[in-house]
Amino acid sequence: MQNVVWFKSIHKEDVPTVGGKGANLGEMANANFPIPPGFIATAQAYFSYVNRTGIQRQIIKMADSVDVDNTAELQATARKIQETIVGAPMLQDIAEDIKEAYAELCKQEGKQVYVAVRSSATAEDLPQASFAGQQATFLDIQGEMELIKAVRRCWASLYTPRAIFYRVKQGFPHEKVGIAVVVQKMVKSEVAGVMFTSEPTGQRPNDLIIEGAYGLGEAVVGGEVTPDTYVIDKKRDEIKSKKISTQKIMITRNERGLGVITVQVPPIRQSLQKLPDSKITELAAIGKKIEAHYGAPQDIEWGLEAGKLYILQSRAITTLKMKKKAEAEAIGEALTRGLGASPGVGSGIVKIVHSMGDLPKVQKGDILVTEMTNPDMVPAMQRAAAIVTDEGGITCHAAIVSRELGIPCVVGTGDITTRVRDGDKITVDASNGIVYKGIVGVEEEKAVTPEDLANAPKTKTHIYMNLGVPEMASKYKIYPVDGIGLMREEFIIATYVKEHPLKLIREGRQQVFIDKLCSGISEVAKAFYPRPVVLRTSDFKTNEYRDLEGGEEFEPEEDNPMIGWRGASRYHHPNYKPAFRLEIQAIKKAREQWKNIWVMIPFVRTVKEIQEVEKIMREEGLERGHDFKLWMMAEVPSNAFLAEEFAEYVDGFSIGSNDLTQLVLGVDRDSEILGKMGLFDERNAAVKKAIKMIIDGAHKKGKTVSLCGQAPSNYPDFAEFLVECGIDSMSLNPDAVLKTRKIVAEAEKKGGGQPAEGGSYAAGTLEKKPHISILGFKI
Repeated sequence: MQNVVWFKSIHKEDVPTVGGKGANLGEMANANFPIPPGFIATAQAYFSYVNRTGIQRQIIKMADSVDVDNTAELQATARKIQETIVGAPMLQDIAEDIKEAYAELCKQEGKQVYVAVRSSATAEDLPQASFAGQQATFLDIQGEMELIKAVRRCWASLYTPRAIFYRVKQGFPHEKVGIAVVVQKMVKSEVAGVMFTSEPTGQRPNDLIIEGAYGLGEAVVGGEVTPDTYVIDKKRDEIKSKKISTQKIMITRNERGLGVITVQVPPIRQSLQKLPDSKITELAAIGKKIEAHYGAPQDIEWGLEAGKLYILQSRAITTLKMKKKAEAEAIGEALTRGLGASPGVGSGIVKIVHSMGDLPKVQKGDILVTEMTNPDMVPAMQRAAAIVTDEGGITCHAAIVSRELGIPCVVGTGDITTRVRDGDKITVDASNGIVYKGIVGVEEEKAVTPEDLANAPKTKTHIYMNLGVPEMASKYKIYPVDGIGLMREEFIIATYVKEHPLKLIREGRQQVFIDKLCSGISEVAKAFYPRPVVLRTSDFKTNEYRDLEGGEEFEPEEDNPMIGWRGASRYHHPNYKPAFRLEIQAIKKAREQWKNIWVMIPFVRTVKEIQEVEKIMREEGLERGHDFKLWMMAEVPSNAFLAEEFAEYVDGFSIGSNDLTQLVLGVDRDSEILGKMGLFDERNAAVKKAIKMIIDGAHKKGKTVSLCGQAPSNYPDFAEFLVECGIDSMSLNPDAVLKTRKIVAEAEKKGGGQPAEGGSYAAGTLEKKPHISILGFKI
């Protein structure tokens, strides 16, 4: 067993000994790429340390017994394990081997060198495991004793809360996971950054992208500065474009001690090109060779010191999408086409739902086919492998719920219910909006993995999630979100209560409504605690209320329920006010245990309406205060015109971009005809002007603004627009969270407006909150 191995003795097959990072460095060093010299304290050294000191059993016992869904318990246990690892006596043979290797590295360089000490986790018999970004790195370490300390701190970082959480959720035994430690000569980079040998979204595979900034590359990787961006045509070896940023700070070596510091870039240099053209083309050539060596596009970290380029790390690009077979003829006969509302592929047996009585026939793995879904169909939708509708656009009920459930869905086909019969077998390619006859092969995009979640970029703009089905909370609570920005109460009523609240009141069964609604709300609040859960009170339209048991007796028939008796107008109306009071009582009961529940009022047409609603809530004992926030949806044009006036009675706004677009442009959001014509578009100048009016008006009154809708993920330029306007948060369907985090991070790098200096704010009021870390994200 070797405690230490040198880069030159390592190859890419040595992952069990040195981890993925170490194996890649050794592979590149042996291929004569410009890798700073170094060595690795092996995973075997770590296992020897924890076993021979007798702490392994303690560690595993603590890690196996922790409830990873209890944030406080997880953090406390992780801290105790790390203290155990660092506090055990260092083994002399391991320490001597590390010291000897460091002395040899210093001898090779002719001086006592500064080194970067990086973790490289590995797992025996678990090749599918990925530990990117979970363990520690220590920069600018000098001297034997400081190096030994850094190595032990890397070992301890194997048990960060994030790392423990990941292994438990993946079912990886803690005892099988080890850690190697890379010790590498520190490059005192004058310029550093990241290079993608293929444009990472997969849209322009012949473009090689280089990002560079002054100082160490950690500022680029961590999103602390906006780097220059250089685009190179790989075929012509030419620089296609350059975007030069203004860089005011950089990370550099602390000349007065160990570690690194952040310093100001001299004003005269801030707006200059960071990497000269000659070095751009030289670096691109190295990148192309590394890509050829591995046979796959690479994500490479690099640095420039004293005119020499160094490669610090390389790994395969994980964001590239798998290609789909492009032509329908290549994979099967296309039955019909519609709008791809929720991506993915599903195959199965058709079950057509004409009425609520047909729902029980939809079994697990069937394809639910219907004219249009409604909230009562959610339980059947959860069982379906895919959903196809005649009607609807990308913001209809079927689209929204399918995206939340992660079920492939095609809407607005116009004819699916007449083209298939019960028992037919079909394949739904919802990514491309095509329905095929029979069970055919369609390649899917790579599913979201835990490492995708762990590696999602941090943003100053809060990213929330939309949720309606409480059962999905346990699945999505591990997502890198700052809370729930839109929890749809009507879905809980449709699936938990199922009866019209006025029917229950007439029968003296009010408590049934309160208890069931409270149960559904609490399930989500518990899963996401202590992150805020913004509950939107019921926003059924009259036709949807009629579908509840007993609803026909209490609901009028409206020609256009989308702009009829809905939202706030119901709550203070004498006919529905008793039912709204039950909603508030259920919320109040849930808040007795879960103080992270806030309330949002939908479809508020007038200032008087929000005054009336707030008055009813106060009468029921639910009043705005320190730990309770009241938001309103901003989805009616009057909300934009009178934003400052509405702001007097709420703590925050959430822009409903779907309804706002519908009402500003006069476009029925559920019309498949208008949807296919492209008339429903949140990017329309009039809609954007209304959004900016809401944000500006709210901020004048010190209130925050969120937006719930798909536009930021569908259109990167729209996300940039929101960031530039200074929006405080965005709330998205689960399938859009990771994509939009990346888009927003890029928009923030470009210098758009964010919350005030210091980073995160609690949504609702411009009030600083303590940072709470969940899955590595601060909220």
